[in-house]
Amino acid sequence: MEVKCRRLEGKVAVVTASTQGIGLAIAQRLGLEGAAVVISSRKQKNVDEAVEGLKAKGITAVGAVCHVSDAQQRKHLVDTAVKNFGHIDILVSNAAANPSVDGILEMKESVLDKLWDINVKASILLLQDAAPHLRKGSSVIIISSIVGYNPEPALSMYGVTKTALFGLTKALAAEMGPNTRVNCIAPGFVPTRFASFLTTNETIKKELIERSTLKRLGAVEDMAAAAAFLASDDASFITAETIVVAGGTQSRL
Repeated sequence: MEVKCRRLEGKVAVVTASTQGIGLAIAQRLGLEGAAVVISSRKQKNVDEAVEGLKAKGITAVGAVCHVSDAQQRKHLVDTAVKNFGHIDILVSNAAANPSVDGILEMKESVLDKLWDINVKASILLLQDAAPHLRKGSSVIIISSIVGYNPEPALSMYGVTKTALFGLTKALAAEMGPNTRVNCIAPGFVPTRFASFLTTNETIKKELIERSTLKRLGAVEDMAAAAAFLASDDASFITAETIVVAGGTQSRL
Protein backbone atom coordinates (compact mmCIF):
# COMPACT_ATOMS: atom_id res chain seq x y z
CA MET A 1 0.00 0.00 0.00
CA GLU A 2 1.47 3.33 -1.11
CA VAL A 3 0.48 6.33 0.99
CA LYS A 4 1.70 9.69 -0.28
CA CYS A 5 -0.06 11.93 2.25
CA ARG A 6 1.51 12.67 5.65
CA ARG A 7 -1.51 14.07 7.49
CA LEU A 8 -0.38 12.69 10.84
CA GLU A 9 3.21 13.93 10.96
CA GLY A 10 4.31 14.48 14.56
CA LYS A 11 1.33 12.65 16.08
CA VAL A 12 1.49 9.69 18.47
CA ALA A 13 -1.00 6.84 18.07
CA VAL A 14 -1.84 3.99 20.45
CA VAL A 15 -3.70 1.04 18.88
CA THR A 16 -4.91 -1.94 20.90
CA ALA A 17 -4.97 -5.49 19.51
CA SER A 18 -2.78 -4.33 16.66
CA THR A 19 -0.42 -7.15 15.65
CA GLN A 20 -2.73 -8.62 13.01
CA GLY A 21 -5.92 -7.98 11.07
CA ILE A 22 -7.71 -4.64 11.24
CA GLY A 23 -5.63 -3.39 14.19
CA LEU A 24 -2.32 -3.92 12.42
CA ALA A 25 -3.65 -2.37 9.21
CA ILE A 26 -4.73 0.72 11.15
CA ALA A 27 -1.37 1.00 12.92
CA GLN A 28 0.43 0.67 9.60
CA ARG A 29 -1.71 3.29 7.86
CA LEU A 30 -1.33 5.77 10.72
CA GLY A 31 2.42 5.17 10.65
CA LEU A 32 2.69 5.61 6.90
CA GLU A 33 0.88 8.93 7.28
CA GLY A 34 3.56 10.08 9.71
CA ALA A 35 2.40 9.05 13.17
CA ALA A 36 4.62 7.28 15.68
CA VAL A 37 2.66 4.17 16.65
CA VAL A 38 2.43 2.16 19.85
CA ILE A 39 1.03 -1.29 19.17
CA SER A 40 -0.08 -4.06 21.51
CA SER A 41 -1.04 -7.70 21.75
CA ARG A 42 -1.42 -10.33 24.45
CA LYS A 43 1.82 -12.07 23.34
CA GLN A 44 5.32 -10.63 23.33
CA LYS A 45 6.28 -12.62 20.21
CA ASN A 46 3.43 -11.06 18.24
CA VAL A 47 4.36 -7.59 19.45
CA ASP A 48 8.02 -8.03 18.50
CA GLU A 49 7.21 -9.34 15.03
CA ALA A 50 4.71 -6.57 14.29
CA VAL A 51 7.07 -3.83 15.49
CA GLU A 52 9.82 -5.23 13.23
CA GLY A 53 7.44 -5.29 10.28
CA LEU A 54 6.35 -1.71 10.82
CA LYS A 55 9.91 -0.48 11.25
CA ALA A 56 10.85 -2.21 7.99
CA LYS A 57 8.32 0.08 6.29
CA GLY A 58 10.00 3.17 7.76
CA ILE A 59 7.44 3.61 10.55
CA THR A 60 8.42 4.74 14.05
CA ALA A 61 6.96 1.99 16.23
CA VAL A 62 7.18 0.54 19.71
CA GLY A 63 5.06 -2.15 21.31
CA ALA A 64 3.78 -3.43 24.63
CA VAL A 65 2.09 -6.59 25.82
CA CYS A 66 -1.45 -5.65 26.77
CA HIS A 67 -4.46 -7.76 27.52
CA VAL A 68 -7.06 -5.00 27.73
CA SER A 69 -8.86 -6.60 30.66
CA ASP A 70 -5.69 -6.40 32.78
CA ALA A 71 -5.41 -3.08 34.64
CA GLN A 72 -1.62 -3.20 35.01
CA GLN A 73 -1.11 -4.02 31.34
CA ARG A 74 -3.42 -1.20 30.24
CA LYS A 75 -1.42 1.22 32.36
CA HIS A 76 1.82 -0.19 30.95
CA LEU A 77 0.58 0.42 27.40
CA VAL A 78 -0.18 4.06 28.16
CA ASP A 79 3.11 4.45 30.06
CA THR A 80 4.99 3.01 27.06
CA ALA A 81 3.55 5.70 24.82
CA VAL A 82 4.27 8.51 27.27
CA LYS A 83 7.77 7.28 28.11
CA ASN A 84 8.75 7.03 24.44
CA PHE A 85 6.92 10.02 22.96
CA GLY A 86 5.71 12.23 25.81
CA HIS A 87 2.00 12.31 24.96
CA ILE A 88 -0.81 10.69 22.95
CA ASP A 89 -2.71 12.22 20.03
CA ILE A 90 -4.65 9.22 18.71
CA LEU A 91 -6.10 6.27 20.59
CA VAL A 92 -7.72 3.41 18.68
CA SER A 93 -9.64 0.92 20.83
CA ASN A 94 -9.78 -2.19 18.68
CA ALA A 95 -9.60 -5.17 21.06
CA ALA A 96 -12.60 -7.49 21.07
CA ALA A 97 -13.59 -11.03 21.98
CA ASN A 98 -16.33 -13.44 20.98
CA PRO A 99 -15.79 -16.48 23.21
CA SER A 100 -19.07 -18.24 22.47
CA VAL A 101 -21.60 -18.76 19.65
CA ASP A 102 -24.37 -19.61 22.13
CA GLY A 103 -27.63 -17.72 22.08
CA ILE A 104 -28.08 -15.00 24.67
CA LEU A 105 -30.51 -17.00 26.79
CA GLU A 106 -28.11 -19.97 26.93
CA MET A 107 -24.96 -17.95 27.57
CA LYS A 108 -23.09 -18.52 30.83
CA GLU A 109 -22.60 -15.57 33.13
CA SER A 110 -18.82 -15.91 32.91
CA VAL A 111 -19.03 -15.53 29.12
CA LEU A 112 -21.30 -12.51 29.44
CA ASP A 113 -18.81 -10.96 31.83
CA LYS A 114 -15.93 -11.54 29.43
CA LEU A 115 -17.83 -9.98 26.52
CA TRP A 116 -18.66 -6.85 28.51
CA ASP A 117 -15.21 -6.62 30.09
CA ILE A 118 -13.26 -6.77 26.83
CA ASN A 119 -15.67 -5.30 24.28
CA VAL A 120 -17.05 -2.38 26.31
CA LYS A 121 -15.56 -1.82 29.77
CA ALA A 122 -11.91 -2.06 28.66
CA SER A 123 -12.35 0.89 26.28
CA ILE A 124 -13.61 3.02 29.16
CA LEU A 125 -10.85 1.96 31.55
CA LEU A 126 -8.15 2.45 28.91
CA LEU A 127 -9.40 5.98 28.27
CA GLN A 128 -9.39 6.71 31.99
CA ASP A 129 -5.66 5.92 31.95
CA ALA A 130 -4.93 7.69 28.66
CA ALA A 131 -7.05 10.85 29.00
CA PRO A 132 -4.52 12.85 31.07
CA HIS A 133 -1.97 12.36 28.27
CA LEU A 134 -4.19 13.29 25.31
CA ARG A 135 -3.20 16.58 23.72
CA LYS A 136 -5.62 19.25 22.53
CA GLY A 137 -6.94 18.23 19.13
CA SER A 138 -6.61 14.53 19.89
CA SER A 139 -8.78 11.80 18.40
CA VAL A 140 -10.26 8.65 19.93
CA ILE A 141 -11.52 5.96 17.57
CA ILE A 142 -13.59 3.06 18.85
CA ILE A 143 -13.90 0.00 16.60
CA SER A 144 -17.40 -1.46 16.67
CA SER A 145 -18.94 -3.72 13.98
CA ILE A 146 -21.76 -3.95 11.46
CA VAL A 147 -23.23 -6.61 13.75
CA GLY A 148 -23.89 -3.81 16.23
CA TYR A 149 -26.73 -2.94 13.85
CA ASN A 150 -27.64 -6.47 12.77
CA PRO A 151 -26.53 -9.15 15.29
CA GLU A 152 -25.85 -12.46 13.55
CA PRO A 153 -27.18 -15.62 15.26
CA ALA A 154 -23.64 -16.81 16.09
CA LEU A 155 -22.66 -13.29 17.19
CA SER A 156 -25.75 -12.23 19.08
CA MET A 157 -24.32 -11.04 22.40
CA TYR A 158 -21.13 -9.88 20.70
CA GLY A 159 -23.39 -7.74 18.52
CA VAL A 160 -25.11 -6.29 21.58
CA THR A 161 -21.76 -5.21 23.05
CA LYS A 162 -20.90 -3.59 19.72
CA THR A 163 -24.23 -1.73 19.77
CA ALA A 164 -23.24 -0.38 23.19
CA LEU A 165 -20.16 1.19 21.62
CA PHE A 166 -22.34 3.46 19.48
CA GLY A 167 -23.80 4.96 22.64
CA LEU A 168 -20.42 5.02 24.38
CA THR A 169 -19.00 7.02 21.47
CA LYS A 170 -21.65 9.73 21.82
CA ALA A 171 -21.35 9.87 25.61
CA LEU A 172 -17.55 10.12 25.53
CA ALA A 173 -17.61 12.72 22.77
CA ALA A 174 -19.78 14.95 24.94
CA GLU A 175 -17.53 14.40 27.94
CA MET A 176 -14.17 14.77 26.17
CA GLY A 177 -14.98 17.67 23.85
CA PRO A 178 -13.92 20.19 22.79
CA ASN A 179 -10.28 19.12 23.15
CA THR A 180 -10.74 15.49 22.04
CA ARG A 181 -12.94 14.11 19.28
CA VAL A 182 -14.45 10.65 19.76
CA ASN A 183 -15.74 8.66 16.81
CA CYS A 184 -16.53 5.06 15.95
CA ILE A 185 -16.00 2.78 12.96
CA ALA A 186 -18.38 -0.08 12.25
CA PRO A 187 -16.53 -2.43 9.90
CA GLY A 188 -18.41 -4.78 7.63
CA PHE A 189 -17.30 -8.38 7.24
CA VAL A 190 -13.58 -8.65 6.59
CA PRO A 191 -11.69 -11.95 6.05
CA THR A 192 -9.46 -11.77 9.12
CA ARG A 193 -8.60 -14.57 11.51
CA PHE A 194 -11.16 -13.21 13.98
CA ALA A 195 -13.97 -13.55 11.42
CA SER A 196 -12.67 -16.67 9.70
CA PHE A 197 -15.48 -18.92 10.96
CA LEU A 198 -17.81 -16.79 8.83
CA THR A 199 -15.69 -15.72 5.88
CA THR A 200 -14.18 -19.15 5.14
CA ASN A 201 -17.58 -20.84 4.98
CA GLU A 202 -18.48 -20.51 1.31
CA THR A 203 -22.24 -20.50 1.89
CA ILE A 204 -22.05 -17.80 4.56
CA LYS A 205 -19.46 -15.83 2.60
CA LYS A 206 -21.72 -15.77 -0.46
CA GLU A 207 -24.63 -14.56 1.65
CA LEU A 208 -22.53 -11.78 3.21
CA ILE A 209 -21.36 -10.65 -0.22
CA GLU A 210 -24.94 -10.58 -1.50
CA ARG A 211 -25.95 -8.29 1.37
CA SER A 212 -23.34 -5.76 0.28
CA THR A 213 -24.25 -3.18 -2.35
CA LEU A 214 -20.66 -3.39 -3.61
CA LYS A 215 -20.85 -7.22 -3.78
CA ARG A 216 -17.63 -7.92 -1.94
CA LEU A 217 -16.22 -8.40 1.52
CA GLY A 218 -14.27 -5.58 3.09
CA ALA A 219 -10.49 -5.38 3.35
CA VAL A 220 -8.44 -4.36 6.37
CA GLU A 221 -7.13 -1.45 4.29
CA ASP A 222 -10.69 -0.08 3.98
CA MET A 223 -10.93 0.15 7.77
CA ALA A 224 -7.44 1.63 8.05
CA ALA A 225 -8.29 4.39 5.57
CA ALA A 226 -11.37 5.36 7.58
CA ALA A 227 -9.34 5.42 10.81
CA ALA A 228 -6.63 7.60 9.26
CA PHE A 229 -9.27 10.06 8.10
CA LEU A 230 -10.92 10.26 11.52
CA ALA A 231 -7.53 10.66 13.21
CA SER A 232 -6.54 13.52 10.92
CA ASP A 233 -7.39 17.22 10.84
CA ASP A 234 -9.49 16.48 7.75
CA ALA A 235 -12.09 15.23 10.26
CA SER A 236 -11.64 18.16 12.67
CA PHE A 237 -15.39 18.94 12.70
CA ILE A 238 -16.51 15.32 13.14
CA THR A 239 -17.20 13.89 16.58
CA ALA A 240 -19.78 11.59 18.23
CA GLU A 241 -20.31 9.80 14.91
CA THR A 242 -20.13 6.21 13.69
CA ILE A 243 -18.81 5.64 10.18
CA VAL A 244 -20.08 2.40 8.70
CA VAL A 245 -17.49 0.86 6.37
CA ALA A 246 -19.48 -2.08 5.08
CA GLY A 247 -19.98 -1.72 1.35
CA GLY A 248 -23.63 -0.75 1.69
CA THR A 249 -24.69 -3.55 4.02
CA GLN A 250 -27.84 -2.43 5.85
CA SER A 251 -26.97 -0.47 9.00
CA ARG A 252 -29.97 0.87 10.83
CA LEU A 253 -30.96 0.17 14.41
